[in-house]
Amino acid sequence: MTAPVIDLNSDLGEGFGQWTLGDDDALLSIVSSANVACGYHAGDPSVMRRVCELAAEREVAIGAQVGYRDLAGFGRRFIDVDPRELVNDVVYQIAALDGFAKLAGTRVAYVKPHGALYNAIVHHEAQAAAVADAVSRYDASLPVLGLPGSAWLRKAAEVGLTPVHEAFADRAYTPEGTLVSRREPGAVLRDPDEIVARCLRMVTKGVVEAVDGTEVPLTVRSLCVHGDTEGAVEIAHRLRKELDAAGLSPIPFAASAAPADGKR
Repeated sequence: MTAPVIDLNSDLGEGFGQWTLGDDDALLSIVSSANVACGYHAGDPSVMRRVCELAAEREVAIGAQVGYRDLAGFGRRFIDVDPRELVNDVVYQIAALDGFAKLAGTRVAYVKPHGALYNAIVHHEAQAAAVADAVSRYDASLPVLGLPGSAWLRKAAEVGLTPVHEAFADRAYTPEGTLVSRREPGAVLRDPDEIVARCLRMVTKGVVEAVDGTEVPLTVRSLCVHGDTEGAVEIAHRLRKELDAAGLSPIPFAASAAPADGKR
């Protein structure tokens, strides 16, 4: 039986001005893909450029982590934005990060929604279609990360994008295969041993235990460790070590090399 191919991603570049969050430098030495904030929920031009340069130097694929325009709420509050405006917001974010990626000699290689937008478009058909439309209009070759079974990945596939199934190392799951709200106790996992064990099971067995004890089937191409989770570096390091030991060394799911002529 062929071993699964797995990617390890993390949300990075989530500082703003003098305010820092997480350890981008350390995580960029561990993960294979970086979901970089594009200035709407976090990040600013200087942070974006620095993370892109580090990612390019370490051959980590750069993903545009697009979200609601919500710096104060860190993009974790639902916004009932008009789908037409959401298309423009998403294109704006991808293009901004892609500019800094190009300065670093690479490019944006994929797109992943952030926070409340990620969760909303699991079921919100109009917003899911808007995000898919935005990515398709900017660059239809970009794969997109999302929750298996979501409206988002379905809408993405309908417009010709490549959907990539993602699972979360440090988040609890409902019996329906969605993420437990951060407002609920136990929504964020912090025990490295527990996280590593469940991730290896997700990758090799295709199941995750939900909060009620039931087993939820899922397919995984990329595992996410949130950069702002307490102990994120230790968790990512332990997970990477165990994946390597199991012959599942993470590799990016998306090509990140910029074309020689600078064109897409």
